[in-house]
Amino acid sequence: MTFYDDIYPFYPLQRTSFIFSGRLLTIILVFLVLAVSLLLILPGIRGKSRLFWMFRIIISLFIGVVIVALNFTNDWAEARMTTNATYKSFSNAVVNAEIGLHVGLYGINVTLKGKPVVQFNETIDYNEMFSWHDTIEEEYEEALEKGLPNPILYIAEKFTMSSPCGLIFQYRYSGRYASATLWTAFCCWLLANILFSMPVILYAGYMMLATAAFIFFSMASFSTIMNVPQCVFSIGTDSFETQYSHSFWLALATGVLCTIIGILVVMFNFMMPEKMKEAFSDGVDSYEDEDVSYREGYLNTVFLDGVTISPLTSKVKAEHI
Repeated sequence: MTFYDDIYPFYPLQRTSFIFSGRLLTIILVFLVLAVSLLLILPGIRGKSRLFWMFRIIISLFIGVVIVALNFTNDWAEARMTTNATYKSFSNAVVNAEIGLHVGLYGINVTLKGKPVVQFNETIDYNEMFSWHDTIEEEYEEALEKGLPNPILYIAEKFTMSSPCGLIFQYRYSGRYASATLWTAFCCWLLANILFSMPVILYAGYMMLATAAFIFFSMASFSTIMNVPQCVFSIGTDSFETQYSHSFWLALATGVLCTIIGILVVMFNFMMPEKMKEAFSDGVDSYEDEDVSYREGYLNTVFLDGVTISPLTSKVKAEHI
């Protein structure tokens, strides 16, 4: 093993790359189990309210899972480009690859995929995660020891404490505040569902508006990274800057959805409060059943001798005489 065959004895050949967040998978499975469990009780709901309850369950769980999952996604902002870059240190080998940077609230995800994937008898397909609980210095040192490709090390170095860009301060603090406001939005979502089931419709609508407000606060917190001078990532002859990505726009769509639901609930509660109470309770079917039983009931006077008849029963008896 020499320095001339592009395999270095102090670089381990085996590596473990970041593929999918285990916490994100757990969140999705938990909400799927909740959705299936709640949908199983739908056959026990009578009348037209069954479709309304199904709609409520799906929309509510969608909002809840999005709020929780956004804390652990890695595509709030991203950037990618295809360029020719030096592959590893102590080597003049240049590879053509697609380089991607994906920013989340708790760290960054750097991808490197060769075009073609196999170059220099090696599969170039990396997906590495760097998180910042305090700093990413230790993870960066581990990446150096593993001998990761130069483009990945270059991007990771931009987020270290010693980098003149200072990206770690911008992204870490904005991510922390965005995460805190998202968890507050999740608490508001829980309260809204509790109030809907009581039902206290007006205050449930207010809590949905509060949920939307905190989602927008989280977006505003993350957006502060765009208000500071951006650090340009230059690799080879090309460069790129981060832009808002899927999670940011999903948070915006969820916030708008919560706003629409909250406004409609508050508006309809003032316009038609009785209808809203009936829609969010089981009283509609029970009232209908009582009316039907009174109309179709028959009384036998033989068993009513000496019994005081209430006005309602007398009315029913008179109707059938």
